[in-house]
Amino acid sequence: MNKGIKIAIYPVKDIKNATATFRKFLGIDPYAEQPYYVGFKVNDQDIGLVPGNVEGVATAFYQVDDIQTSLQILVDGGASIVQDVKNVGGSRMIASAKDKDGNVIGLVQD
Repeated sequence: MNKGIKIAIYPVKDIKNATATFRKFLGIDPYAEQPYYVGFKVNDQDIGLVPGNVEGVATAFYQVDDIQTSLQILVDGGASIVQDVKNVGGSRMIASAKDKDGNVIGLVQD
């Protein structure tokens, strides 16, 4: 089951500056602040800052129950894999694909 977009990841060149800007813009402190990821929680949505990313662009991540099946659906529809399924800590898995129109679609499974 697809639960909609739950995470937006923004690649940044200067994570400290971006963190300060988003802290002011969102009006909250980050829940995670590491050199490789800064995460903000706004209602039920995560907004993440990363120093560059494999997708190379801001990417919306859909929360899914079965990441392998969801990725295969995209590939069967003509998308190419940008980031194959990868465990990024605990039980969180991510993947991304680029559709035939050049849009990057991120997937996350917890």
